Amino acid sequence: MEIEVRTQSNVKIITLRGRLNLGEPLDRLNATVTDLLNEGHSRFLLDLQEVPTLDSSGIGLLVRFLTNVKQRGGSLKLLNPSKFAVQTLQLVRVLSLFEVFEDPQLAVASFR
Repeated sequence: MEIEVRTQSNVKIITLRGRLNLGEPLDRLNATVTDLLNEGHSRFLLDLQEVPTLDSSGIGLLVRFLTNVKQRGGSLKLLNPSKFAVQTLQLVRVLSLFEVFEDPQLAVASFR
């Protein structure tokens, strides 16, 4: 799992590349988001275009992040989730919890 974090218009864009599943990938993502939250950031856009699969642990982590961010008055949105990621999130009935975007500029603008 590769994790790249950049900032655009005060939004932390987290680009993930690789499988989002139990073990080291989740540990790294958890540490990255936790550090950003502890630094006071509360506006996140998760780019899932290059995440071919995610398991129940990955789904759980996304929902936990969403909850933590909302409790801090922020928001977490998804950008370009892969077809498999969308199907998986729909299957476990959590996709509707997230705002999903295909265009990065529209996604960033939605935080205003």
